[in-house]
Amino acid sequence: MSRNCEGSHSDPHVTESDLGITKLIDWARYFANHLTAINTPNGLAASTLDWHIEGWANINSHGCSNAMHAHPGAFWSLVYWVDDGSEEGDTAPRGGELEFFDPRGILPAIYAPKLRFRIEGCLNAGYTQIVNPVSGRMIAFPSWMQHCVTPYLGRRPRISIALNFSL
Repeated sequence: MSRNCEGSHSDPHVTESDLGITKLIDWARYFANHLTAINTPNGLAASTLDWHIEGWANINSHGCSNAMHAHPGAFWSLVYWVDDGSEEGDTAPRGGELEFFDPRGILPAIYAPKLRFRIEGCLNAGYTQIVNPVSGRMIAFPSWMQHCVTPYLGRRPRISIALNFSL
């Protein structure tokens, strides 16, 4: 579970019946299976795993953030932004970005500071990768990847649902 700095989150037992989020859970399960392969003697095979899913809702108000953390005991973690807190006509930066850290630290940048991976949208070597919250967006990432949420500066609460997938 995340380490909230201010803000709030529900118990880590969000289920389909608790919040009526059957479609979200079904889509997240499909997404996790699509991202996962089973290693077989004949090569990689598509998975249809019976995941154990743990989830919770996060509500971040102005000034809230999440300290750097990972999600031990899970294979995939997913975030779905229910409401990114944006207001019509408001173009001011709202902060609250999801920030991922390269597990190698700064080492690649020290070795070769001008080199980058030539893959669109790929994590920059030795730096962080920022994901801006957008209402209706879902992302998945390996649960071991350290991440944080920068301070949220919006006026309206930002609401997200976090899910951990384990076996």
